[in-house]
Amino acid sequence: MMKQALFSVLTVLSLVSYGQTELFSKSGEYTRQDSLRGSITPERQWWDLQYYDLYVAVDIDKKFISGTNTITYKVLDSPVAMQIDLQSPMNIDKVVQDGKELQVTHEGNAHFISMSTDQKAGDEKKVTIYFSGVPHEAIRAPWDGGWSWAKDENGQHFVATSNQGIGASLWWPCKDHMYDEPDNGITLSINVPRKLVAVGNGRLKEVIKKKNKTRTYVWKVVNPINNYGVNVNIGDYVNFSEKYEGEKGPLDMDYWVLSYNLKKAKEHFVDARRTMEAFEYWFGPYPFYEDSYKLVETPYLGMEHQSSVTYGNGYQKGYKGNDLSYTGWGLKWDYIIIHESGHEWFANNITYKDVADMWVHEGFTMYSESLFVEYFYGKEAGSEYTRGVRMFIDNEEPIIGDYDVNAEGSKDMYNKGNNLLHTLRQCVNDDEKWRSILRGLNEEFYHSVVTSEQVENYIAEKAGLNLEAFFDQYLRDYRIPVLEYRINGQRMLVRWTNCIDGFDMPVKIFVADEEQWINPTKELQMVELPTEVEDIVVDSNFYIYSSNSMK
Repeated sequence: MMKQALFSVLTVLSLVSYGQTELFSKSGEYTRQDSLRGSITPERQWWDLQYYDLYVAVDIDKKFISGTNTITYKVLDSPVAMQIDLQSPMNIDKVVQDGKELQVTHEGNAHFISMSTDQKAGDEKKVTIYFSGVPHEAIRAPWDGGWSWAKDENGQHFVATSNQGIGASLWWPCKDHMYDEPDNGITLSINVPRKLVAVGNGRLKEVIKKKNKTRTYVWKVVNPINNYGVNVNIGDYVNFSEKYEGEKGPLDMDYWVLSYNLKKAKEHFVDARRTMEAFEYWFGPYPFYEDSYKLVETPYLGMEHQSSVTYGNGYQKGYKGNDLSYTGWGLKWDYIIIHESGHEWFANNITYKDVADMWVHEGFTMYSESLFVEYFYGKEAGSEYTRGVRMFIDNEEPIIGDYDVNAEGSKDMYNKGNNLLHTLRQCVNDDEKWRSILRGLNEEFYHSVVTSEQVENYIAEKAGLNLEAFFDQYLRDYRIPVLEYRINGQRMLVRWTNCIDGFDMPVKIFVADEEQWINPTKELQMVELPTEVEDIVVDSNFYIYSSNSMK
């Protein structure tokens, strides 16, 4: 999800902090609830998610929901209690297994179910959780998460969920940790007033008419899916669709929009096809052909719900009509369509294990915007876009957060994540190899939950580079390296400063318009230049600072 706002631009002097050499570590006060939510507790570890069968009835007038979630799971080890997460003010009404109601104890948002029947390793079991309540209402979706209860221009109800960060357990009971996805997907059944349409993830399998003037829309996902990617959208929807001839054959692309926006959407949503074309080129096949691709209009800006990308950018180019890069390239495409669809590869296909590594979602997806620009408008255009978003990088905290406490890193994971990947591409110095690495990531970690370390190691191995110091600098420290140098004729004294010990990234410079690679370290070294110059130009595609003021 795109969470960034426009932040003030810091000066170079405020960004650069000389003399600090240790990795920056965050400190924070964490509670037991943070640990229960953010760690793989014993009550989670003994069972493996296989399938969710989620039914939710929505009483829009009362802003009240109720339903059941039948969880199919495989027993891995001797069970303790089963941890299920559901946030207040939602309630677990009862839990049933094998026809017996089970005892539940409650500790904040974590609920522990005492298993009364045999749970043998290798067994596949089911448990049904009944729940109800008035879920948290989103005040500023999607940033604060919750249910959005709105009305469209015709006065019809217009309702949607968005709960990244705050968690799916905001409204439905689940195993709310990213490490374990249901291997076989989910059936999502949404009961709504008969005059409205409900759209969920995957494919529409059935619409069931009820006697109480409601309909139940049954949606089915066959691939693994992360919890926050499960969504409910309710409105006066109409549908149109097309087939895209992609790398794995015909891909069903469905669009669900408010009835009065149909004509507008048919013209504007061409950007969805362009997104698919560009990202299949860079990242490989769309990861969810079996579940189709959907773009669904919502009363909030948008989010990357798997196979059900939500859209509320007002049918305009850019981000709410603005170019976040201030280069002009950002006004040639609809930001929400491209960014949120990019998450199908990085977030939904490749998913972080711990939210501390959220940059794997947001850094790569911000970078995908630049690659989209490059695909359609040329390499320099994509580079300009990346350089343009640097103005919103704060460099005050590391990109990676604290582990096991549900703590994401700094917002720099977006624009700095984009720039660190663009910088890394310069180090690889081979565009086809770089593209093969991006495609290889989506093949190697297809439908997988990963750590940042796994992603880092994969890139290093395929690039044939030692990138340990590079990633530590850009992900685990907040400072930007400074290339400090002094020139005397054809000789240049040079070193890295404002960086961690061991930082030794090579960098490209231009000497009288002639390209030259140098290999600075923190130790002062002499570099021979091809000609006498007063100054050199550092390739601006490297996210560094440079200073010709060495003393």
